[in-house]
Amino acid sequence: MGSHIETELGKLKGIIIKIGNLAESQVTEAVKALLSEPVAEGKEVKKIENRIDKLDVKIDEICQSVFALHQPVASDLRFIMSAMQISNEIERIGDLAISIIKKSKNIKDKHDLIVKFSITDIARQVETITIKTNECFLTRNESTIGEIFILNNTIKNESDEAIHNIINEMKSNSKTVVSGTNLVIVLKHLERISEHCTNIAEYVYFMINAKIIKHEKFGDKKFDTDNLD
Repeated sequence: MGSHIETELGKLKGIIIKIGNLAESQVTEAVKALLSEPVAEGKEVKKIENRIDKLDVKIDEICQSVFALHQPVASDLRFIMSAMQISNEIERIGDLAISIIKKSKNIKDKHDLIVKFSITDIARQVETITIKTNECFLTRNESTIGEIFILNNTIKNESDEAIHNIINEMKSNSKTVVSGTNLVIVLKHLERISEHCTNIAEYVYFMINAKIIKHEKFGDKKFDTDNLD
């Protein structure tokens, strides 16, 4: 039978996996809303948001309990510190997804804009990076961390280009101003979700290797875990 701290850390890991999956489902619903695909009812989306909030509080309670009652060793301490940060990042992902769902309702004629500026590809990539982030925490695979860094860079570049093109479209066609403005906000939210996912990958790397790494330093270079030492 494991020690009390092992039991608590096991609970902590399980809750983070759970809220990660809930946030992933929120991102999926956000992408559906953006792309005019059938989405879950508003009550269901709100229910998931409330579950994420409650589980986030539970994570804080477990972490505080472990700190108060035990003296976690280095690896456990890294896990607890990372868990608290990761839960905050996941909660923000959920909040951004809800905002995308709301904003998407205000984008008239969005199909034409989405097709014209290749928004579908960006949205699908954000779905993918969210899935990879949950996988990254579960498996602690450093190759997946590298894939997340590279994908985040791609999402940022493509999103920035799309925003630039949408702004130019609004300048030349005043009828697109309202929809274009909302679409720019949605793209910035998608970009921020990607950034939060990448932050989580950084925390996972810290958890594994006791080293802090920032994804920005890789730029467009091919990720090589040998460069992380």
